[in-house]
Amino acid sequence: MDHVSPAKVVRTMIEAGAAKAAAPVRDLLIRGFLSGALLGISTSLAITTALQTSLPVAGALVFPVGFVMIVLLGLELVTGNFALLPVALADRRCGAGQVIRNLTTVFLANLAGSLFYGALLAVSLTMMGSQAPDAMASKIVAIAQAKTHYLHLGLPGFVAMFVRAVLCNWMVCLGVVMAMTSTSTVGKIVAAWLPVLTFFAHGYEHAVVNMFVIPAGMLLGAPVSMADWWMGNQIPVTLGNLVGGSLFTGLFLYWTYRPREGEAQGKGEARAASRREREERGDDAVKGHGELDPPRPRSTTAA
Repeated sequence: MDHVSPAKVVRTMIEAGAAKAAAPVRDLLIRGFLSGALLGISTSLAITTALQTSLPVAGALVFPVGFVMIVLLGLELVTGNFALLPVALADRRCGAGQVIRNLTTVFLANLAGSLFYGALLAVSLTMMGSQAPDAMASKIVAIAQAKTHYLHLGLPGFVAMFVRAVLCNWMVCLGVVMAMTSTSTVGKIVAAWLPVLTFFAHGYEHAVVNMFVIPAGMLLGAPVSMADWWMGNQIPVTLGNLVGGSLFTGLFLYWTYRPREGEAQGKGEARAASRREREERGDDAVKGHGELDPPRPRSTTAA
């Protein structure tokens, strides 16, 4: 069986978070750039599929392609790290400075990769600006406008956007964690696919997806300003993603499945009792902390 128990999954989360916290900045930048681009590609794939089939759910079915690539390649996605880094910090496997360094670096790298792919897609869809936007480009423009209208609704709009961001990354980070529940490639793909499909089908707000779709829409002619993008979506959505990923996925699982202090103490006492029992039986491999008894001195009595 390739299933991994929840307790072992949490240990894997801790190890992964600690490794990400200690990773060199160069690696974070490269892996984060690739993640931003790959998620942008899967977003444009989902939009294309929905347009071709006239079924929005069909887009949700194919969107996890990019996410699975990111997970299997061990790349850096800031929204996924929102779950893993706080767990490693809570377990004292890394420091707060390392967490901030990772999240800041990966956020900027994801942004760069998303913008890069968005610019390439805009060139492709408009024949380098020589043609009017097609149906695909028009859909991206409409999405960019829809994602930046929340603040026009006042406080209710802001709260709705924040909640959608929380719900989104609850699912996205579950995708990261669910991939750890299997040791086979197929198992990892299926397990990661399910929660990510769920978030996209609901139309929740994902910070890295928005790093692609909003600026791409702006390049294609959406009447969206930089303030609309950042204040009206990117910053609030990123904060909501942080809450959803770190609390509802990372820390909740850590709090319920981490080794209990009493359990660890009980195991230590059991090992000590077993050791004493072996010593009483005269097990030489246990005496002297694992060393053999020293040889008895030879008799010095004259022959």
